[in-house]
Amino acid sequence: MDNVNERVEVDRMSLASQWNDMLRTYREKDPAAKGAFSILINTPGLHAIFAHRIAHFLYEQKLYFLARLISQISRFFTGIEIHPGAKIGKRLFIDHGMSIVIGETAEIGDDVTLFHEVTLGGTGKDKGKRHPTIGNNVFLSAGVKVLGPVVIGDNTKVGANAVVLHDLPANATAVGIPAKVVKQNGVRVSEEQ
Repeated sequence: MDNVNERVEVDRMSLASQWNDMLRTYREKDPAAKGAFSILINTPGLHAIFAHRIAHFLYEQKLYFLARLISQISRFFTGIEIHPGAKIGKRLFIDHGMSIVIGETAEIGDDVTLFHEVTLGGTGKDKGKRHPTIGNNVFLSAGVKVLGPVVIGDNTKVGANAVVLHDLPANATAVGIPAKVVKQNGVRVSEEQ
């Protein structure tokens, strides 16, 4: 019983430090943020991420019903659907988060930015790992769809409404349907490659 109590106490401390980390991220990245109280009350992206942290903890404890219930309540209030099985790193920033979908086997690294209508979804063809893996410091603009078990490398930017169906390398900029790399390591990529 002592181990359970210790773990719950550690998880409470972890949630408190995560909350402070998320608040600091929104202060730094959101130009419309007008102070801590305003962020706490008026930022659905922050609410969705915090609810996900709790739901994910319950999901890992195999309390699937409670995890999904929290996830669905959060979706109702925020318009952001994050499956409790999704693994999300530190300092995720969701700006204008309406209609974001993050699937069960999605993995998101640290310092990622998502704009509205981003989907990290499956294609319906895969079993097991069927959602994307997003590296650290990735920027997914409005309307981006990343489908299937693809990998987006660290420090990559994906332009508005792009559809990513294949892996993208680190340090790239990709645009279009389907998404194509137009810059690699800050250098424009020629169409012939």
